[in-house]
Order: sequence, then structure tokens, then C-alpha cells
Amino acid sequence: MGSDRSLGIIVMRAAALACLAVPFGARAKTFECLIQPAQVIELRSPTEGLIAKVRVQRGDPVKAGEALVELESSAERSAVAAAEFRSKMTGRISAAQERVEYATKKLDRARELQKQHFVAAQAHDDALAEKRVAESELEDARENQQLAKLEYRHAVDLLNLRILRSPFDGVVMDRMLNPGDLAQSGTDSKPILKLAEIDPLRVEVVLPVEYFGKLHLGMNGEVMPEGLDGRNRATVKIIDRVFDAASGTFGVRLELPNPHGAVPGGIRCQVDFPQLKAVEQKPAATR
Repeated sequence: MGSDRSLGIIVMRAAALACLAVPFGARAKTFECLIQPAQVIELRSPTEGLIAKVRVQRGDPVKAGEALVELESSAERSAVAAAEFRSKMTGRISAAQERVEYATKKLDRARELQKQHFVAAQAHDDALAEKRVAESELEDARENQQLAKLEYRHAVDLLNLRILRSPFDGVVMDRMLNPGDLAQSGTDSKPILKLAEIDPLRVEVVLPVEYFGKLHLGMNGEVMPEGLDGRNRATVKIIDRVFDAASGTFGVRLELPNPHGAVPGGIRCQVDFPQLKAVEQKPAATR
């Protein structure tokens, strides 16, 4: 994909260089351009595992958050079930609460008896210590339950690593691995899917340097894709501040809305700027 884009930019720079031989006032205001997806990604697994399901084929549309690939995850699902069960266990908390209640009543009785001088101070101190131990056990049981909830969350996160989802609305460009293949992690590993975001599209155009300063961010351009009828409005999003000295050109990127996917990515096009024409025709009209 990167080499195709580079080739397209080289072609556009060559066209712009040829355009320089024509006097400025006589040049057409239509420029060669290239329509590309907004972004192209290779979907890889963050963890190693056997691929269980690949839910899409080449050319299928995908939605952001949609599950596309599932790795074999029976062990992870069992771990999630066990962690969830532990996070909901209340037996130790209930037992500790009973001990606290018993120790509280015992302490209250010891205080009353001590006031009436029926028991020694030691009995009161023992009852007080017993209550504090029971309260510590209750706090320990609650902390263990909170830890179990965190472990459950961690187990769910590990399971989710084995479900690969689309990061954006787009289309599947290619499918490289299938169920039964081994997915490996790392940038050097083979990707499972190749995805492209085609709404919006980006339009790359190369212009002669004398147009620098005449374009501004937010300006509209009319894009005519090669082989398709109609003109599509795009908006200038990036104007390069570094020129290509060899060709005397600079790059401009436009954003082309494509909500219905009517315009494909990866094709050549032409673009003109009606606002630029209007600016250049004003001096001629006043003469």
C-alpha cells in the first residue's frame, strides 16, 4: 500500500512538473490527485493462540467494535468463570459479621457485669480484644472479596485479548490467516486481516509552488474520480510547509466524505478548486 501511494505521488509530481512549462495564467485549474483510504491497518493478535473463528471475508464491511477474530480461549473462559464465582462468594463475610455481632454482645454484657462488680477487668479486656479480632477478620473478608473482583476483571481483560475487534468503520481489504492457523504477537508476525477506513477518504494532490498561499485550510475542492461520474466535494485539511525542490511542488490533503462507500479508495482522480478560480478571475474582470 505504501509503495502504491509513493508511486502515485511521483506520478502527480511529474504531472505538476510538466504543468510548470505552461504560463501561469494559461494553466488549467484541474490537478491530478490520488484517492486513498483514511487509514489502512494490519490486524494482529496481541497474544499467541490458535485461531478459532474469522468472522469476515475480503470485501466485507465492518463496524467499529465488531468482533472479527476469536482465538481458542477455553482455558481463559474457565478462569473467568472461576474468578466470577470467587468475586461473588459471601460466606466468609457472613461468618465474620456473625462473629462481630457475637463479640459485640459479649462485650456489652462484660461492661454491665463490670459496672456491678460481678466480673474482673480482665474479662472486659478479653471481650474487647475478641471484638477487635472479629472486626479485623470481617475487614479481611471484605478486602479478599474486593481482591476477587479485581482478579475477575483481570481474567475478563485476558479473555478480551483473544477477541480482535475492528477499531473503526471500514472494509476488509484482505484475509491472511484462517481458523486453525496459529496467530502470533509482534510486529514481525503475519497479520490476520487488513482493514481500510473508507469514510472519510483522503485525497492527495500535488500543486506548483505558486499556488502556495492561495489555498487555505477549510477550502473546498471538487474531486472527480477516474472512471466514475459526478463531482464530489472535499475539504482541504493539510497544506505541506515543506516543498519538493526538484519539482517545485508541495502537497495538499483533502478529506472526502464517503458515508455510503460510493467512492472506492486507491484510484486516481482530478480535483479543481472553484474558490481558487474565483480569486484569480477577479483581477481579469476589473481590467
